[in-house]
Amino acid sequence: MPFDFFVSALVTLLVVVDPLGLVPIFISVTDGLPRVARRQVALRSTLIAFVILCGAALIGSWLLKELGIGLPAFRIAGGLLLFSIASEMVFGVRISRQAHEAEAAADEQVRNIAAFPLAIPLMAGPGAITAAILLAGRAGNDLLLLGCLLGVIAIVMIACLAAFRLGAPLSKLLGVTGGIVLERLLGVILAALAVQFVVDGVRAIWS
Repeated sequence: MPFDFFVSALVTLLVVVDPLGLVPIFISVTDGLPRVARRQVALRSTLIAFVILCGAALIGSWLLKELGIGLPAFRIAGGLLLFSIASEMVFGVRISRQAHEAEAAADEQVRNIAAFPLAIPLMAGPGAITAAILLAGRAGNDLLLLGCLLGVIAIVMIACLAAFRLGAPLSKLLGVTGGIVLERLLGVILAALAVQFVVDGVRAIWS
């Protein structure tokens, strides 16, 4: 059970956050910065996103309860949200939208690009926060599963940091075609996971 949960959580968050897909955005918003500054931006953005996602996993369910929102309803809504993200990935809409957000942030000369747009909304966006809350709800009160989830969040953030550090070589290695194929494949996987979230929510309501 813990291993199955670990694999499911890892695949879900890796697909939603998409570290490789963020590489072109990272290169774009840090263009012109010295190497040391790029490393600082990469580290700071991953730390900010890690704190946000851990917070969502730890207190997200409590917040929903305080707002009077049942977890099954949130599973269905979250699944639909993740499915919309998956459809954007499959049809190539997500990359262009993220690039537009990054360019807008650069035009406004945001003081800390690590916080915006990298950490929020690209790394710890609505999809990732939703996924973290849904996975925490699946873990329930099991401290082992909750610990697995926090470990998965750390792994995904480390993957983002590694992708940012190796951004230019990775981008050249994948190429345009490779990046498109990877984005479409991850989108299909995320769509299947999103449907499963909806199915789990419906079952919980009718059980």
